[in-house]
Amino acid sequence: MIIKEVISYLEDLAPLAYAEDFDNVGLLVGDKNTEVSGVLVTLDTLETVVDEAIEKGCNLIVSFHPIIFKGLKSLTGKNYVERTVLKAIKNNIAIYAIHTALDNALRGVNDIICNTLGLVNKSILIPQKGTIKKLTTYVPVKNANALRTELFKAGAGNIGNYDHCSFNTEGTGTYRGNDDSNPTIGTKGQLHEEPEIQISVTFNKHIETKLLQTLVAHHPYEEVAFEVTSLDNYNQNIGIGMLGELKKEQETYTFLKFIKEKMKVSCIRHSEISKSTIKKVAVLGGSGSFAIAAAKRAGADVLITADLKYHDFFSAENDIILADIGHYESEQFTKNFLVDYLSKKITNFAVVLSTTNTNPVKYL
Repeated sequence: MIIKEVISYLEDLAPLAYAEDFDNVGLLVGDKNTEVSGVLVTLDTLETVVDEAIEKGCNLIVSFHPIIFKGLKSLTGKNYVERTVLKAIKNNIAIYAIHTALDNALRGVNDIICNTLGLVNKSILIPQKGTIKKLTTYVPVKNANALRTELFKAGAGNIGNYDHCSFNTEGTGTYRGNDDSNPTIGTKGQLHEEPEIQISVTFNKHIETKLLQTLVAHHPYEEVAFEVTSLDNYNQNIGIGMLGELKKEQETYTFLKFIKEKMKVSCIRHSEISKSTIKKVAVLGGSGSFAIAAAKRAGADVLITADLKYHDFFSAENDIILADIGHYESEQFTKNFLVDYLSKKITNFAVVLSTTNTNPVKYL
């Protein structure tokens, strides 16, 4: 198996099209056509992690956070980023980062937190805009069923819990081919009228190339008429943060102790205890101050996140309890999840969980 085949599994789980614009995801170091000897999964890629990969015979590191975040203007080893990248290159080790692509995935970072806490009735907290598109095309009536089937196979027509969704309108198409045309129906140089069906299907933006290739490959016409439009609809399966509920309401201090136990944290920074019990829980792994307003609008009793600043806690305004559990702590189970996921997909070489603790924050 080569690196790009491993990448294809990762991008089935978390398509890079849904990563945040500021992020740097994908293959950061290495050649995607290199044969894989082993995969080491980590939260962060540091020099010590590259050393671990060398020791364990892994030439691909799958990292949650990207080691290269901003553009590198030199590679002289003057800081930890450059030293890590240099060591990886010298030892022919590739580095792939998944970061906010997995943050925004339905089965991603925030779903992992929800599952760890046993939350039910889960939904995306901040759905991502601009990720749903619509394809409209026109096809002879006799070819409509076959074309629709191929479009569905390619991933179009999925809406929430439903698939094979389309809208179809019958009408008459007209066209006239020039001297260079080779019409499959009709005669060039002559105006032709054909009973057609207009097919409209929605799709997630990351499959656009595949869907258009399918359309052209299975459409009977020499020239395929189609339209692709971007929709403003929220995508209920793509977005940052999650909302869930406890199976049974808990007293607030009991719940905070429950978080410490389940998330394996030594301390929680929290806002004033303004609610006596907790039922509805919002979570956002990593830096999540931007989600406070969304969590309040959703009626959450608590927002579990990280990296809250002093003034962020004021914005709770007794409407919600803010619980900062630490950046590393909120994302720590991500690497376990990725190891389990890849191990089920790959059986011909080792997928190894990194044992290097990359948390830069220490507690006394």
